Amino acid sequence: MLKVEHVTKYYGDFRAVNDLSFEIHEGEIFGLLGVNGAGKTTTFRMIMGLLDKTDGEITLDDKPIDYNVTDKIGFLTEERSLLPNKTVLEQAIFYSALKGMDDKTIEEKLDEYLEKFKISEYKNKKIKELSKGNQQKIQFIISILNEPKLLILDEPFSGLDPINVEMFKKEILRLKKNNTMIIFSSHMMEHIEYFCDSLVILVKGNTVLKGKLTDIKKDYRKKNIKVKADLDIDEIKSIKGVLDIEKNKDEYTIKIENESIVDDVFKKVSKYKNVNKFVVEEPTLNEIFVSKVGEEYEK
Repeated sequence: MLKVEHVTKYYGDFRAVNDLSFEIHEGEIFGLLGVNGAGKTTTFRMIMGLLDKTDGEITLDDKPIDYNVTDKIGFLTEERSLLPNKTVLEQAIFYSALKGMDDKTIEEKLDEYLEKFKISEYKNKKIKELSKGNQQKIQFIISILNEPKLLILDEPFSGLDPINVEMFKKEILRLKKNNTMIIFSSHMMEHIEYFCDSLVILVKGNTVLKGKLTDIKKDYRKKNIKVKADLDIDEIKSIKGVLDIEKNKDEYTIKIENESIVDDVFKKVSKYKNVNKFVVEEPTLNEIFVSKVGEEYEK
């Protein structure tokens, strides 16, 4: 288990992370979210042991993280961290040897993953000769060659087309099934919803939302009603508690303050013609994120 307990980090007088706490258990994918400058990268670097904490504790299986423990961690950074003049094989050996792997094992594992990701022909190509998407594949492969106990994924789908995104998804879920703990960070909220069991949202280093995703969505008061019907938009908007209405093709999304408004909306909608759909939905994580982050920035 990874434990981050009351961790704070200062750069001089600037507080980048403030009293951050969370736990990740084996086989769990945890979301660490926030806009740029929220403190995510600082947190990743403290977990990796690349930055010292100002206060608090970070442990992996009840042990402080040092060079022995970091051998069990994989880290896919948002920025490209590949050496452009090295070949894919040289790059894999360079990084994986730092984690205690021997050259023979590295090459065997690399061959396995290159075949899985359908890029075996790039094994002896220089990094600079590869497309952005294939560089991302190599960076991902290198981050998991050591079959890490803890894997940090920062914007893992950057530069990938939909087919390759699906390949990455399958591999991430395989790692989860094999009990890898995964920290997942992305600005694409649909990916967070797809993968994450629990999450933390940071704003300016402070935790503004934390918990299991199912509980967060359940507790968030605002709801959406999906309707297919011939609506009088102005009449629906006049209902107390209706916040907004959006139309996408032949479907309306009616945003309401809370579930107590549903009956009032249904009474109005049921009078219209061609009512083919009336479904109350939980808000999307994107809506919750924008709301919570926006509230903090307005303070």
